[in-house]
Amino acid sequence: MQKQKKTLVLGASPNPSRYSHAAVKRLHGYNHPVIALGKRKGSIGDIQITNEKKHHKDIDTVTLYLNPANQKEYYEYLMLLNPKRIIFNPGTENNELAEMASRKGIEPVDACTLVMLSTNQY
Repeated sequence: MQKQKKTLVLGASPNPSRYSHAAVKRLHGYNHPVIALGKRKGSIGDIQITNEKKHHKDIDTVTLYLNPANQKEYYEYLMLLNPKRIIFNPGTENNELAEMASRKGIEPVDACTLVMLSTNQY
C-alpha cells in the first residue's frame, strides 16, 4: 500500500476543466490528504479551496499550478512550509524557485502530478 502524502495544491481551481481541479480530485481519490490553495475560495467536491496562506505541518508535497510570475508571492510561504518536494507541473517550471527549494533541502521535481499518480510514481 502506498504511503499517504499530505499535499498542498497551489493554484487550485473550482473549474472542472483545469488540471489543478483534476489533481485535487485524483489526489483525494488516492487517499492523500489534500489542501487546496487558490486565488478564490470555492470547493472541489468536499474539499474547500482556501485563499489564505495558513501554516500546515507535515506537508510532504507542494504541487504547483501557477505560472512562474504568479508564484513569486508564495516563495516565502512555501519555504516556511518546508515540504519534502515541490512538483513543477508543465508550464510552472521556475529555476528561481527550484534553486531556492534546493538550497533549503526541498527536492524540486519537474513532472506532472496526474501522470505520477497514474503510474504509481507519486
